[in-house]
Amino acid sequence: MRFMAMASSFALFFLLHLHFIVSLPATQPVLTVASTSRAPPSSAASLLSHNFYHRTCPDAEGIIHRKVLAWINKDFTLAPALIRLHFHDCAVRGCDGSILLNYRRSERSAFASKTLRGFSVIDDIKAELERKCPKTVSCSDILTAAARDATILAGGPFWEVPFGRKDGKISIAAEAEKVPQGHENVTTMINYFQNLGLDVLDLVALSGAHTIGRAACHTFQDRLYNFNRTRKPDPILKPPFLNLLRKQCKKGMDLVHLDATTPKMFDTAYFTNLEKKLGLLMTDQALISDERTSSFVNLMANQPFLFDSQFSASMVKLGNVGVLTRKNEGEIRVNCNFVNPRRRK
Repeated sequence: MRFMAMASSFALFFLLHLHFIVSLPATQPVLTVASTSRAPPSSAASLLSHNFYHRTCPDAEGIIHRKVLAWINKDFTLAPALIRLHFHDCAVRGCDGSILLNYRRSERSAFASKTLRGFSVIDDIKAELERKCPKTVSCSDILTAAARDATILAGGPFWEVPFGRKDGKISIAAEAEKVPQGHENVTTMINYFQNLGLDVLDLVALSGAHTIGRAACHTFQDRLYNFNRTRKPDPILKPPFLNLLRKQCKKGMDLVHLDATTPKMFDTAYFTNLEKKLGLLMTDQALISDERTSSFVNLMANQPFLFDSQFSASMVKLGNVGVLTRKNEGEIRVNCNFVNPRRRK
């Protein structure tokens, strides 16, 4: 039954991508279509497996799901927080759990990481897994699966998570500061994603995670008062939306919903909002005005199944970035906050 379900999912994914290609406007360059093809997995990522824990910790996914469910039932805002935490982990040194390391000058201590949340969820899951399956399930695998389950619980799609990542031992705050903060232009974002092995379609699809969650006002405050150092607001912002944002942003760390219309629903409203000039971050709104990304925004705004399918595929690609899977790479942390103590010889 599981094989049939996976086969059906693959068939749906193929049909949606075929539909995507034939739906492109006639003026869309062929190069743009070619750039959306999925990159082959790295040799390290090819060592990941869907049944990696079937013998060593058969209930690993069940434990992760039940814990994520319990936390999100108490606080829905943890759903987008876990997705964002996963992205920040993979965007620096790859998906190695380095964002979870908690010490002076680690990624977690960087200013760019100040609004990250969900660490307690991962700690809770890890503690339970250590009781059931000691020294077996990595923190990076936990975070990857937790992001998937958070997406599902927010109303988003399901995808199979391959396991077998190991945890990194290095975490540097200065590297975390390079993660996009919401004010970059499209070219910068495309280049950043390409360095991760992700393409333009992945950029647009993963940006769709902003259909839920909130952003700190300091990430877009220049749009409200001093856009491009003109001492004027961003002209794209319509007066009602501008006035609303100014009321909501009394302090730089105040939080505002990324999706102004359906902030608690994982849907395509994020993309339709961009068409209506209701994008919150510059990195969001710019996607509709750049010819390299605008066609993808329009397609996902009008084809929810396409968005769900591509978001799933792009999250799998994201979860494969820079993974540590070989014998001499990384470790299985006993505590996600710290590297394991060295063994005495």
